[in-house]
Amino acid sequence: MSAEEDFRQVGDELADLGVQVSRMMGRPALKDQAGKVFASLQRDGAMVFRLVRDTPEHADALNLPGASLFDPSGKGREVKDWVVVPHSSADTWTDLAEAALSRPR
Repeated sequence: MSAEEDFRQVGDELADLGVQVSRMMGRPALKDQAGKVFASLQRDGAMVFRLVRDTPEHADALNLPGASLFDPSGKGREVKDWVVVPHSSADTWTDLAEAALSRPR
């Protein structure tokens, strides 16, 4: 499946939890019931998750091949609570999205 199809599948799987597929800065995003984004699909097909640093899920996500901290500016200013997970690890996206959804904002 393509990254967009995998992203849509994650949204479908979490719909019963009140998750909505939306957009943030022109990119597909997942929002919680309060309308806050907790995951987003990137242009390169990776997905970024708000996992909160120093949590087991954050550490596990960073240990995936090709994963990294999110740097939206591309200038070395990482957002330490957000982890970019490549499409090659799409089989982990639903679990990571559930973890991101459960974290306080």
